[in-house]
Amino acid sequence: MADPDDRPLVLTALLDDDTQGRLDDLRERHFPPERNHLAAHLTLFHALPGDAATEVAADVLAAAERVPLPARVDGLRLLGRGVAYTVACPDLVALRRGLASRWAARLSRQDTGKSDLHVTVQNKVDPAVARALHDDLAAAFTPWTATVTGLALWRYAGGPWEPGPRFTFSR
Repeated sequence: MADPDDRPLVLTALLDDDTQGRLDDLRERHFPPERNHLAAHLTLFHALPGDAATEVAADVLAAAERVPLPARVDGLRLLGRGVAYTVACPDLVALRRGLASRWAARLSRQDTGKSDLHVTVQNKVDPAVARALHDDLAAAFTPWTATVTGLALWRYAGGPWEPGPRFTFSR
């Protein structure tokens, strides 16, 4: 069995309470319950090296030395077998790009190429079910402003994630 500390790390962005609550409610209503182990989340990196947790946490702490970031939940995306809300936040994209540059030699292919920001509220359903939800949500969709309030590290535990440190934007 692998050392638990070698399990990959996941880095997510923290959202303001109103936005988080709204997205959690949608995820609770539309994500298959047997697969819904997590609150709604905006993933920045899916598989950072667990054996470098101290270095990763230090880099994230340094990146969190900033003011909260303005964002906009600006649309919906059909994922094929799910639905996500898209998030526009150029400052968060730049923050992510800086961390990716720092960790380039250790990133997975998925994390190397990631550049979109989104929060999945449904996944792993039949494509027709996803299309119906997308169309229903899109018919009533109005963009809203949000705030990125910090970053959170997690350990991937095969399904659920184990919470790690949170880094609130503090400047």
